[in-house]
Amino acid sequence: MNTFKPEGCLFRTAANQKYISSLDGLTEAMEKGIILEARASVCDNAHNLVVDLPCAEGIIHRENGAVGIADGSTRDIAIISRVNKIVCFKVVQITSSTNGKITVELSRAAAQRECIAQYTDNLNLGDVIEARITHLEQFGCFVDIGCGIPSLIPIDSISVSRIAHPSDRFAVGQYIRAVVRSREGSRICLSHKELLGTWQENAALFNTGETVSGIVRSVENYGIFVELAPNLAGLAELRDDIRAGQNVSVYIKAIIPEKMKIKLVIVDVCEDFNSESNCRYFTDTAHFDRWDYSPECAGRKIFTDFR
Repeated sequence: MNTFKPEGCLFRTAANQKYISSLDGLTEAMEKGIILEARASVCDNAHNLVVDLPCAEGIIHRENGAVGIADGSTRDIAIISRVNKIVCFKVVQITSSTNGKITVELSRAAAQRECIAQYTDNLNLGDVIEARITHLEQFGCFVDIGCGIPSLIPIDSISVSRIAHPSDRFAVGQYIRAVVRSREGSRICLSHKELLGTWQENAALFNTGETVSGIVRSVENYGIFVELAPNLAGLAELRDDIRAGQNVSVYIKAIIPEKMKIKLVIVDVCEDFNSESNCRYFTDTAHFDRWDYSPECAGRKIFTDFR
């Protein structure tokens, strides 16, 4: 069982609160090498992080702010962007000045190094892991896979149904599951679509003759692609008043497994309810060797081979 979680998972636990609330607790955590969490409140002009501790002033010096800061392979934005957010750390030293001020030296990089050595370095292609969305870019979304260690899900790996921007599928702070797609040294790239079900699993949720809701994903010169589920889209007939991003109701004319096609007719444009981003996962597997999206009867094969 993975004990290294994205930053923020430990903060409110009783054990974490016990350790950070007293000098005795911090001393015990230092002696035992326990990873803790607290809120970073300030990044000073030297890029040291000040961490809120109930019993003392905590500080993470710049070189201990993240793995790679010391050798220049990680930019300082990795530290600056942690202000007003929960950070993980290990207690390095507790000192008292002549005026009685207690300072607790912390290291986020030490927690990350332990996470890398004991967790991420042991991940294999196809392993399913937990992650937390940290920020969204046009080309994909960045996630925390443990102790603030970043990984990327490219936009074309988020779902089979194409989206214009990762915000169409995810929200910052959201917890998701993802699959290890590739790795280059310590850098890990993830995929998400394999957890959202095959064509057949998604198509089984719908029936010919039903009218259901959907989201217009693209308007082409031969038809309109409407997403019925994150891993399932159908093609509707052209209409002049339709644009990408609209919520619509659609009538299902036909479901054709051998061609992986769903024929639709747009009934109406609907109100956007701004529903929360939620992922429906079709499997709780811990590992994929291969994922086949296409039905066996389909002439075109879409799959991911992790081997």
